[in-house]
Amino acid sequence: MERRDFIKISALSGVMATLEACRAPEKQLIRFIPEEELVPGIATWKPSVCTLCSAGCGLQVRVMQGEAEVVRRGQQGVIKMGLAKKLEGNPQHPVNKGKLCARGHAGLQVLYHPDRITQPIKRTGARGSGEFQEITWDDALKEVAGHLSMLQSSKSTEMLAFLGRPLHSQRRELIARFLKSYGARPAVWYQPFDEAVLRQANLLSFGHAALPTFDLARADYLISFGSDFLGTWNSPVAQSLGYGEMRQGRPGRRAKFVQVESRMSQTGANTDEWIACRPGMEGALALGIAHVILSEKRAPQGAGSHAGSLIVGWSAGLPDFAPEAVEKQTGVPAAVIKRLAHEITQSGSAAAMIGGAPLAHTNGLFNALAVNALESLVDSARDAEPILGFMPESLPGEATGSMQASLASLNALAQSALSGQPHTPQMLLLYEADPIFSAPPALRIREALGKIPYIVSFGNFIDDTSAQADLILPDHAPLESWLDSMPESGSSQAVASLAPPAVLPLHDTRSMPDVLLGLAHQLGGDVAKALPWTTYDAMLRAAFVPLRTRGGSINSQTDDDFWDAAQTQGGWWSSLSPAHSTGSKAVASSSLAAAKHAPVAMTAPEFAGASGDYPFYFLPYVSQAFGDGSLAHLPWLQELPDVLTSAMWSSWVEINPKTGERLGIQPGDLVEITSQQGSVRAPAVLSPGIAPDMVAMPAGQGHENFGRYASGRGTNPLSILAPLADRETGSLAWAATRVKITRAGGPEQAKLVLFAGGMSGFPHEEQRR
Repeated sequence: MERRDFIKISALSGVMATLEACRAPEKQLIRFIPEEELVPGIATWKPSVCTLCSAGCGLQVRVMQGEAEVVRRGQQGVIKMGLAKKLEGNPQHPVNKGKLCARGHAGLQVLYHPDRITQPIKRTGARGSGEFQEITWDDALKEVAGHLSMLQSSKSTEMLAFLGRPLHSQRRELIARFLKSYGARPAVWYQPFDEAVLRQANLLSFGHAALPTFDLARADYLISFGSDFLGTWNSPVAQSLGYGEMRQGRPGRRAKFVQVESRMSQTGANTDEWIACRPGMEGALALGIAHVILSEKRAPQGAGSHAGSLIVGWSAGLPDFAPEAVEKQTGVPAAVIKRLAHEITQSGSAAAMIGGAPLAHTNGLFNALAVNALESLVDSARDAEPILGFMPESLPGEATGSMQASLASLNALAQSALSGQPHTPQMLLLYEADPIFSAPPALRIREALGKIPYIVSFGNFIDDTSAQADLILPDHAPLESWLDSMPESGSSQAVASLAPPAVLPLHDTRSMPDVLLGLAHQLGGDVAKALPWTTYDAMLRAAFVPLRTRGGSINSQTDDDFWDAAQTQGGWWSSLSPAHSTGSKAVASSSLAAAKHAPVAMTAPEFAGASGDYPFYFLPYVSQAFGDGSLAHLPWLQELPDVLTSAMWSSWVEINPKTGERLGIQPGDLVEITSQQGSVRAPAVLSPGIAPDMVAMPAGQGHENFGRYASGRGTNPLSILAPLADRETGSLAWAATRVKITRAGGPEQAKLVLFAGGMSGFPHEEQRR
């Protein structure tokens, strides 16, 4: 018998189970033999990678000996082991340079969460009932392999589908190889706030189908169109570091920052000048500024021509975008447009960026191309290296992000399942995606999943979508796993993050990559050949070791030394050098892409719902704490006060005070927000930082199933979205729904909790039950 399999019965902390009269002991406590050797009281720091957003920040994990409740071979007990005590940023990592956001710190709670699935479970009740029973890994894997073999034998492998959250790691490569060699359809990667529009625009404008990296530390003037780059957009920690240098890191040289948006974000609250623009018209404003620059010859002839060639009328000086005409379209005064153009061209170095809501309209690609054209025009007017660039690639074959819009792919999968036609999915593998919660209701995701005979989830929590699974094979927590990440933005260097497990697994879970590799070898044939590794760390080694020939942050003589050094450092990164820029090197590839795309003319955004019946624009925005809702189960983040409203543990609706006065809505009142797709209720927060004809709600709350801290809490604004999409890419136009508002009750019915004891409704402690 192996040492780790030996179990010893003992009392926890010296406390013996007691007898009441003649009754048997209430509970026997199992103490497992330690599986590692540790020095009591001595902390060690181990590298890891943050997985709580796509930025890919490097971590350091403080590990000390302690006792933990664990599950081993289906039995609960305690064990003395190395426990993660604290997370910090890795100071060597080029993206976050030792810093870490609040969400990153909360990653510790994923490991110790009381609602983690501790071993495989199988559905026993109706789908969605939450009725599961625990089974062994042997039985679970035998069942999954049986279904895969059955599809193989019937020559129906194309009936296997995979639905996951976008990945920026070799896990994505592993999944792609598994599906392709098996004969299945490509994976569907879904998240509601995807970046397909910006990637497509950057490919056309600059030749890089990736998110941008801005060297903000060198900027003297920055204008942002909707991008909450200090809060939730792209790589917030890296961008916050650059922003700090831009504003305070250069004595005597402080950049000006202008934010254009319809609802004040965390980034907008830190600006010098905040400009309200009509939703979906940000591209027109950018071209209005460009018109002034071109007409007044404030840039050299031909400046910005490559990105500008994608805009109808650019070569003629954008005659349709005179400031007076743009004022009527955007609501921004013509004098302001002219002043912005003068300020930008008079600054030492300037940049324009776009992100968030302006991309989430039916004309999102136009808005992105227009801002890219302005950025290129401003950059081309100077001899200095551009502020905007793109990170060099690290591992070849690693896909940084799908160019295909996730809404279109998800809808295709749902319609295939609903059609009932031959070759519809008969088996679905589910990994970290929750479309029942986050997709527009018109896609009928719950109904579509009900049509798929067999669903396997690799999640380690039961959420709204995994509750529909027939079998759940729980993945390790990130700190228990081999982790890698290829950040898409945030550094001028190529970065490939890598970390071994920081701690041993607490429970009877298994790494999803190792499970897929094991299944591949059971299936044999082409699948086994495509995935020859027996463990995920072996696959990672095969991918990382070739980086040794590129030099960079690790100097080693052998592959073994390089592999060991990469684990110790937290990855590999290239020598410090400028990121691929928007300059001459990108011109050829961007011109090639642009040649295949006709110039785009200005088109007004479309909205679901007539303005007479639904007079307000509706803006569901990415939560500072929860992202799109995938982190709502973590109590530290539920406890985190919103940076602008101080609200916590609840949902809320942001309304302009003038709108509230007109509708008789007071702070804390319960209001009902109704679209053509349905309605939600939440307490009102009156904010002057939102346009009078707009209402906004943070995403994240409103889960039916997501553990004790998130289930049944708040409301889900994504549940009333119309399924409109960007006309060019098919990406979800999540800012294109109109709504109406009515008062539904007073503060006593609203259950709004504010920081420092302010609240309405039920007591503060009741909300933490």
